[in-house]
Amino acid sequence: MTVNRGSGVGASEPRLASLLAASRGHPRTALPTVASVVTTVAALYFGREVFLPIAVALLLTFAIAPVVSWLKRAGVPRIAAVIASVAGAFAALSLFSFVVATQVSDLAQNIPVYQINILTKVRALKENGLGGGIVSRLSGVIERVGQEIDRQEPQLPSAAQPPKREPIPVEVVSHEKPLEVLQNLIGPLISPLGSAGLVIIVVIFMLMEREDLRDRFIRLVGYGDLHRTTQALQDAGKRVGQYLLMQLVVNTIYAVPITIGLWVLGIPNALLWGLLALALRFVPYIGPIVGALLPLFLALAVAPGWSLLLWTAALFIVVELVTGNVIEPWLYGSHTGLSPLAIIVAAIFWTWLWGPIGLVLSTPLTVCLVVLGRHVPQFEFLDVLFGNEPVLEPHARLYQRLLAGDPDEATDHAEEMLEEKYLFQFYDEVAIPALLLGEQDRGRGVMDDEQRRQVADSAMTLVANLDDSAQQEAEEEEAEQATEADEKAADKKAPEKKAPEKKASDDKPAEEGTDGEEIDLPDGSGVTVLCAGGRGELDDASAAMLAQVLEVQGASVSKASFTDLEPLAIRRLDLEATDAIVIGFLNRQSTQHARFMVRRLKRIKAKLRVGIVFWSEVGNPDDKAAAELAATLNADFVAFGMVDAVTGALSHKAAVMLKPAHRRRQPARRKQLQAAE
Repeated sequence: MTVNRGSGVGASEPRLASLLAASRGHPRTALPTVASVVTTVAALYFGREVFLPIAVALLLTFAIAPVVSWLKRAGVPRIAAVIASVAGAFAALSLFSFVVATQVSDLAQNIPVYQINILTKVRALKENGLGGGIVSRLSGVIERVGQEIDRQEPQLPSAAQPPKREPIPVEVVSHEKPLEVLQNLIGPLISPLGSAGLVIIVVIFMLMEREDLRDRFIRLVGYGDLHRTTQALQDAGKRVGQYLLMQLVVNTIYAVPITIGLWVLGIPNALLWGLLALALRFVPYIGPIVGALLPLFLALAVAPGWSLLLWTAALFIVVELVTGNVIEPWLYGSHTGLSPLAIIVAAIFWTWLWGPIGLVLSTPLTVCLVVLGRHVPQFEFLDVLFGNEPVLEPHARLYQRLLAGDPDEATDHAEEMLEEKYLFQFYDEVAIPALLLGEQDRGRGVMDDEQRRQVADSAMTLVANLDDSAQQEAEEEEAEQATEADEKAADKKAPEKKAPEKKASDDKPAEEGTDGEEIDLPDGSGVTVLCAGGRGELDDASAAMLAQVLEVQGASVSKASFTDLEPLAIRRLDLEATDAIVIGFLNRQSTQHARFMVRRLKRIKAKLRVGIVFWSEVGNPDDKAAAELAATLNADFVAFGMVDAVTGALSHKAAVMLKPAHRRRQPARRKQLQAAE
């Protein structure tokens, strides 16, 4: 099996650093207090008249800033560039609002006409119910319940009770002055027009003083770390600006076929529904659904049949599928840095806080918060809560599933990673570090015996579940070897063509060199290996992972538990046909125990190759350190990772002979007595 070191496997320093990080816990993310959260939400809610225009102006500034920068690079002065950009943006918004208002007014005049078609469809549903249909039954039940509620107890007539008088309709006519009429018309428009004017002014000044505002924000938040704060500002501006601009392009591409399709189908006010679809699609997940409901209801109202409704639904479904799966990934991708659940929760929160405008602003505002949490440590909890990046490292996530006794979900994650990694890569980079976390918890005394056995059993189940993946990888390995054999056979017929390639590939070992080299694991055909755990159930799980990798390489592998290596049970091992035995330790402090095991095994079979694997070793990555430790333990090899363990187990080197034990010197008195005798 050949893999590239550039993929992350075989590079000694990064791999050892990852193992070291695997045995350490992540620092706890600081959470805000309940009082600070309540105070912030209350300030945003009660101060929405102030904060809402500022938020809108901030997002518009992010969106217009690239246009201003482009005009400045083209030679336009700053003031002219800002005024031209703001005027163009708000002219487009004003035109959009005018067209929508005109279309809504036209729609309102035709609503009574559509009422007749709706009543006709209701009658058709009743008639198709065969007299006892669902509609008739529901109507009857509702009518009977209403009669029962409205029914009152009968009262005896009283002679003294005066007769009831019928109410006389009275019409109140008010004579308003022209000034009052004008005030009633203009009064409701003052607040939105004032807010719009305020937003325009704030946007202009933000664009004019953008550098000064940036410096003030850096001084306020991150003066001690200019690099991180500058990166946060650039990330926020780029991500939000790109999101708004590309989303506008995508929404326009989405709205054009919707408008044309509705016009072809004969839906009234097709331009209105296209513009609403363009605006509502700024709200992820919810917006497209809301934008389709009104045209569907209108399709139900304008035509007596049902075909128009079906065609309208098909139009929205097809355009949405094409836009979501083709247009968005092609233009910019659908990544905003937010998880899908966070987008929905943010839409609910900002809608409750600021109404419909908050719904439209929910995604870009939350993106700003996530960027702030990603670069400013005080707000890291925002990135953890709303970001789409995994909050746990792969090995920590796997250990959490093993600790919870859920090997099935752990297998799902493993199979996803095996689509991009080899099996030994997954074990070396993810599974073994996960077991190291368990060993760390055991050493700290926070894991009891039952939990330790549960983690070990879950890990063993994970290994068993990956048998199919291991078998598939073994078949691919056999096919690769067959292909290489055919190539070698062809090379023998034309040796003069292959000689340069042979010099380049065979003269330099694949395991040594720079990160760009490839690792070629040895073939295990004809080699019998026994894999065993060193001192506990977790060691047994690591031995099972190593055994599975050796099986992929074609070796004949058997497994033994740590209990089989105890002094009273070790002689019952059948080692006659075994070429090598590999013992794994997650605990680095097991050196003395490993030395005793090596001596016991070599006393049983002198020609047996015995290797020791210290999975948590983060020392010198050179082979010299491993060779010195192997000599100390009297082992044939010492490995610090999966690749070294497989290479040592499948080696055909002769076994290291057992060194004679040093006998203790007898006391001088005992020597004298023996001499006298």
